[in-house]
Amino acid sequence: MLVDSHCHLNFPDFKDDLDDIVSRARAQGVGVMQTICTDMAEFEEIYGITERYEGVYCSVGVHPNDSGETEIVSSQELIDKTSREKVIGIGETGLDYHYEKSDRETQKKSFLEHIRAARATGLPVIIHTRDADDDTVDILKHEMSVGSFKGLIHCFTSSKYLADEAIKLGFYISVSGIITFKSAQAIRDALVDVPMDRLLVETDSPYLAPAPHRGKRNEPSFVINTNKVLAELKNISEAECTKLTTENFHRLFDKARPYKI
Repeated sequence: MLVDSHCHLNFPDFKDDLDDIVSRARAQGVGVMQTICTDMAEFEEIYGITERYEGVYCSVGVHPNDSGETEIVSSQELIDKTSREKVIGIGETGLDYHYEKSDRETQKKSFLEHIRAARATGLPVIIHTRDADDDTVDILKHEMSVGSFKGLIHCFTSSKYLADEAIKLGFYISVSGIITFKSAQAIRDALVDVPMDRLLVETDSPYLAPAPHRGKRNEPSFVINTNKVLAELKNISEAECTKLTTENFHRLFDKARPYKI
């Protein structure tokens, strides 16, 4: 059974056929999906989706690009939502210096609130980082010195430096359909030395559809294509890659229950 560790089932792209999306995922062996919160205003809608489907879980958090739209979310506000059964992660949060839709200081303050919530709850923090490797590593190192917490670099598109530092901190790394792109050799190279027991797979759907689906709407069933390329990169069978990435997910997101299709 595969896990799509990061998708966005509440996005408008899925509003007309969500039942079919989930059914296709099940048919491809995807038993567990985590639908990610990017704005507190969408949390109730997201949680409602988790209640509709067995094996679907969610996070709570504010994307760095949305962190300046309202007052910065507090760690307590995040913590309060984690009492719900199907909330298994904090985020996605982090730093995005590519688009910079929120100013950098606001992003950093929001990131810190999410880390504090992760530390207090024991749930992993889900990190989006783009063109911000140095600041991301500096913040994570400093905060880890304050008190330990679990975490994941999601949709890895960064440098070997970030991968190495994340692993040193005990973090996990999630790979998306980007690793199937011909243009992504540098990303594949950065993942070669990442231990197999620290890797997860995701779609980040509806974005970033893997080959051979590029240009289409992405969906959780397509995580099988990412898993296939990761298996090839690590020189293991697809079945072994499925087994390991699923075990890794449940080790990190230990509030989620295994699901049998």
